[in-house]
Amino acid sequence: MAIILVVDDEVGIRELLSEILIDEGYDVRLAEHAAAARKVRAELRPDLVLLDIWMPDTDGISLLKEWHAGGHLTMPVVMMSGHGTIDTAVEATRFGAFDFLEKPIALQKLLATVQKALKHDTPLQRPPLTLEAFSRLNFIKEFRRRLEQAAAKASLVLLKGATGGMAEIVARTLLPPRAPWLDLSVTSSALTQEALEKIGNGILFVPDLAALGKMQQMNLAFAVDRADKLNLQLVAAVAQPLSTLAEQGWDSKLLGRLGEIWVGMPPLAAHVDDLPEIAGLLLGNFVERGEVPVRRFSTAALNALRTLPWKNHADSAWNVLHALVRNLALTALDEEIGGDDVSRVMPADSEMDGVGQSLLPLFDQPLREARDAFEKLYFEHHLRLESGNMTRLAERSGLERTHLYRKLKQLDIKIGKRNDD
Repeated sequence: MAIILVVDDEVGIRELLSEILIDEGYDVRLAEHAAAARKVRAELRPDLVLLDIWMPDTDGISLLKEWHAGGHLTMPVVMMSGHGTIDTAVEATRFGAFDFLEKPIALQKLLATVQKALKHDTPLQRPPLTLEAFSRLNFIKEFRRRLEQAAAKASLVLLKGATGGMAEIVARTLLPPRAPWLDLSVTSSALTQEALEKIGNGILFVPDLAALGKMQQMNLAFAVDRADKLNLQLVAAVAQPLSTLAEQGWDSKLLGRLGEIWVGMPPLAAHVDDLPEIAGLLLGNFVERGEVPVRRFSTAALNALRTLPWKNHADSAWNVLHALVRNLALTALDEEIGGDDVSRVMPADSEMDGVGQSLLPLFDQPLREARDAFEKLYFEHHLRLESGNMTRLAERSGLERTHLYRKLKQLDIKIGKRNDD
């Protein structure tokens, strides 16, 4: 039996539609506003939603956009309005609505639309997550305004404080509907003028500058020089100072261009009370896109997330959270993720403090000796983590292999038997 969710702030409309649909053999659930609709959708995964546009708290178009941006539009949605216009219908369709019904709704039109929507077997697109899904959090809304304001005037925007999956969420927020997208990190050959023209009016994304090889750096420089002419938006992410990239041999002119306009992710440690909602949205998106099994957070798990030592992660907090949620979903044995699962995958405060304690003696040394001592600790630590694999160590440290071998020799680190498998 198909489950149909009717969302309308008018009790008379809800009851009328409910009676009609129940008589037709459907399982009908009702919601009087957007908050109730979110709850029912999360708990029951309805087969169809009839969604009113004009509601007092959050209008139907905004809720549709939220589901679209969060990857939650896994069911057909039919919009309803007593004041419908062509523009409204077009906008609703652009954000994934299946159809549009104008009130008062004729009985035969309602039933025909419902039957057609439920038979719609074309897989619905599960769009990537964007900042639209976090729009109820004021600090995210403010960050998004800064991001969009910068991107409106600059073809190149540098994102600081998040790389990888979290950076992609930010970058896709700037992507117009159906506009082209290219991840520069997966392009190993030389970028051509023709290839750039194909993504004109779209976005060229760099998930982590430090991970780019020489060819990809040249591709980035090539794109930077042509971005304005092709109306191309470049979004590059970085988690370390650009001066570090300069030390690794990056072109100083390119780094200068990259550092002109930048936005920093808001500090996650200052918003721990919002962590449960952020983690829930990330988990829901992973589930909806089929990247992880069906999972949900227990109250204990959400409370545990709040108490983790986020300040110890500083600039990497967003990346840690993104990876942590994915890890929990993939390794938890039960559908409900518990507090013990969070403890299992995240270092305790004492472990983080232990790392800090081991570095304290370095503060008593001259700068050069302290830097060499830290670098030796750093590379020895990651050599152990990577089981001596030099390829993975080069990727993790952001150094080219030749420079990496020279650095290890300089620090008197014994490599031993090479393991590059």
